[in-house]
Amino acid sequence: MLSKTVYIIVGPTAVGKTSLAIQLAKHLQTEIISADARQCYRELDIGVARPSQEELNQVPHHFIANHSIHEIVNASVFEKEALVITEKLFQQKDNIVMVGGTGLYIKAFCEGLDDIPSIDPSVRSSIIESYESNGLIWLQNELAQKDPLYWKQAEQENPHRLMRALEVYEGLGKSILTYQCHQKKQRPFEIKLIGLEMERSLLYNRINSRVEQMMALGLEKEVHTLLPQFSLNALQTVGYREWLPYFNQEQTKEQVIAAIQQNTRQYAKRQMTWFKKDPSVQWFNASAPDLLNTIIASL
Repeated sequence: MLSKTVYIIVGPTAVGKTSLAIQLAKHLQTEIISADARQCYRELDIGVARPSQEELNQVPHHFIANHSIHEIVNASVFEKEALVITEKLFQQKDNIVMVGGTGLYIKAFCEGLDDIPSIDPSVRSSIIESYESNGLIWLQNELAQKDPLYWKQAEQENPHRLMRALEVYEGLGKSILTYQCHQKKQRPFEIKLIGLEMERSLLYNRINSRVEQMMALGLEKEVHTLLPQFSLNALQTVGYREWLPYFNQEQTKEQVIAAIQQNTRQYAKRQMTWFKKDPSVQWFNASAPDLLNTIIASL
């Protein structure tokens, strides 16, 4: 019987994962590891719904604003760093809380990733150049045609993931699915997955309200300061990439807000599809009263 446990809270964006994680971490007298592929960038704040300073002050957080957008951060990087953090925390604590909506990061932490052979850097450079010239639709069409099996389950609005998959196909002649871990790595601790879900219309209303709140907090100004960096992969994400037509005077601010809301709703749907495939996730209604005690009683 393993004596150490990592409780991982998963679910779609805006469902209430951060709030529950803080409550659970306080109850367990422990700390939180963020499993979010965007909140790790220190230059991104409002648009990635990073926990507020007040929330960060309540419980120590890890893997939040600890990387630059100029760095390459992926599931492999997260797996290595999260395991180091976990080992350090377990020296003093029996439990750790992890929270996030990036399914691949959580999969890497729980099961490990297979090593992908090295690829000629010119392959990636060529793909990036083509993407910057031709846009997301070109990238989506390329991958759908060349690796249709991966395309069906891909994060289809995430150019970083799509470019990586296309790089593997072009460089190695095989689908990236070939290199996904078929043998789960054994971790020296127990893992319990807690899923939060919510009636769709309520979740979508929360998403729309969150985007409006981001605007009130100064999202437009944040994006404007990042415009010189917009070629970086870290900024090819919901909440940021929708602004380019606005700053190019091709769309109104209202159109940008509507696009962010729509793309965020679509992202939430893909998150739920990913996590619902995992039978080890124990699901709870995020709207239920006394949620924390209900979860504690079931663990």
